[in-house]
Amino acid sequence: MEFAKIGNSQMGLLVSGAVLFTVVPLIIAIVWTVKKKEKFTSILVGAACFILFALILEKPLQNILVFPTLMGLGDHAAAGFINARPVLWALILGLFPGVFEETGRLVAFKTVLRNRKNRETGISYGIGHGGIEVILTMGITYITYIAYAAMINSGTFGNMIAQVAAQAPEQEANGYALAAQLAAFSAGDMVIGVAERIFAVMFHTGASILVFYACRDKKKFWLYPLAILLHTVMDSVAGLQMAGVIALSPVMLEVVVAVFGSAVFFGGYFLLYKKDAGKEQV
Repeated sequence: MEFAKIGNSQMGLLVSGAVLFTVVPLIIAIVWTVKKKEKFTSILVGAACFILFALILEKPLQNILVFPTLMGLGDHAAAGFINARPVLWALILGLFPGVFEETGRLVAFKTVLRNRKNRETGISYGIGHGGIEVILTMGITYITYIAYAAMINSGTFGNMIAQVAAQAPEQEANGYALAAQLAAFSAGDMVIGVAERIFAVMFHTGASILVFYACRDKKKFWLYPLAILLHTVMDSVAGLQMAGVIALSPVMLEVVVAVFGSAVFFGGYFLLYKKDAGKEQV
């Protein structure tokens, strides 16, 4: 099959996106640590905890429960029960990141970061957590898209699709859909992706502030389950969209992320971080 060539404008957008989603998080981390005289290790801890709790622990366990075939396992009764109930399915897809990622923050602030009482530590962790997520989910994706675009233009993409189809026939349609998506990639698509990541990082930073103060003040420990609840609700909306329970346009879905990201960030910033300015650190 002949694939539509990827134009120079699309290639330019893909390259710009790859640079934006890999370099900018690093620049933000460096500027923050220099300006606030923060230890860069707090950011590294945030990044490491995202990898450990979200990628190494959360995703495999979630797949075993909800998508056992992805793990090379046979279907089981629990997976059948969950997948037959779209609302429950969406809730579980939201609950897993809520529990694991917020618990990752809690563990970090209670262990390796327990002696760092300065209020900037919460934001540092959030920059590390949100930044590495941007790099791994968007930066790597755009780099992969560039490689696929080059293969399409060189005429070798069809050979790859044929090899994939020979092993997994159900994936062939995904290859054609990806080629069409790259050929039609626009500045609007990139703007939506950038906006989503901005508000997602804001959410992660705000949630990190919440859990930081939950660990620092026993009377505020309720902020930890609150962070889990907020994270679960936000991700469950995306799950409901994927399950077909709701039908939001891409813009409206980003509005939901924007509302949650802004509310959690500004709530944590003004009600906790800002009020803590000038107080004696204990």
